[in-house]
Amino acid sequence: MTDTILANARLVLPDEVIHGHLVLRDGRIAEIGQGAAIPPGALDCDGDLVMPGLVELHTDNLERHMQPRPGVDWPHASAIIAHDAELASVGITTVFDALRVGSVVTSNNAGYREYARALADEILDLRAKGALRISHFLHLRAEICSQTLPEEMAKFGPHDRVGIVSLMDHTPGERQFRDITKLRDYVIGKKGLSEAEFHAHIAHQQALRARVGEAHEAAAVAHARRYGAVLASHDDTTAPQVAVSAGHGCHFAEFPTTHEAARACRDHGIKVMMGAPNLIRGGSHSGNVAAADLARADLLDILSSDYVPSGLLSAALQLGDLWGDMARAVTTVTAAPAAAVDLADRGRLAVGARADVIRVTRLGAAGAVRGVWVRGQRI
Repeated sequence: MTDTILANARLVLPDEVIHGHLVLRDGRIAEIGQGAAIPPGALDCDGDLVMPGLVELHTDNLERHMQPRPGVDWPHASAIIAHDAELASVGITTVFDALRVGSVVTSNNAGYREYARALADEILDLRAKGALRISHFLHLRAEICSQTLPEEMAKFGPHDRVGIVSLMDHTPGERQFRDITKLRDYVIGKKGLSEAEFHAHIAHQQALRARVGEAHEAAAVAHARRYGAVLASHDDTTAPQVAVSAGHGCHFAEFPTTHEAARACRDHGIKVMMGAPNLIRGGSHSGNVAAADLARADLLDILSSDYVPSGLLSAALQLGDLWGDMARAVTTVTAAPAAAVDLADRGRLAVGARADVIRVTRLGAAGAVRGVWVRGQRI
């Protein structure tokens, strides 16, 4: 294999941005050089940013491809391939595809059924066949307030590339849904329930959580350890909730909803992850703490695109402007998420690191991806 040389670039290193060139060889970064020289055969990057490929820990994007309109179930292989291509196009080279485990089968129209095992098989099969461009792992979203969580999690094992298990608790009146009126707007709007059906759903879920919540949480933690997966909390709201997450050994917290919870995460050594849409829009769409406020308070460690894949790069660039430190901001979408899930081979421009690299042109507050290399191969 011949070398790939990216020259005349602003290289985003872990601690600084330098003008130089990068040599990719045999799937790894072989050399980092400083200066304006353009070696023979190099690609002239015209001063663009060159940075590690983005690492995405939590995305709901696959669901959008599987159900492009309400009631439309798109063929899954096509949906997975389109999802993969979309992520590659916006600079994401490693993704943890979020799949819900734990279903509610006896509630009214607000119920939801099992799908994760079958969809995971399809993702892993396409990966084995070489049909996917980027690196895919699984992120199991363990729904504590459900009826089938232990049974569904028992269907996965250490061979399934389950990198993350997040502890999700969507009990009405708790965490993200402390405000029942916001839950009402979400459920009635999405499911088309009547007022009576909505209140029946609330009562059903609260009784379910009281009956099985503790056992399901313990089962989710045990299964995560069996897989060898990293644990994450979700929507922590209070310091006591964070203390419980710390007791479980959570590595990072997905979208803490308050400044109190984010501060408690820092005190417990738990990394704080916030959504790129929150940062870009200037606040949470559901009234939770603003990502920019946590960034200003030095309480933001990782960004996730959440439901807008293109938002991950744009949010990192905006965070670089906010902090006045582009290298630090880029770590929130590269080195920090990689470290949170124990992927030591990527997320940094460093000699010997995996050659997952992107070239980015800055366009005001946003950025355009002009090249993506995975293991040194342009895709």
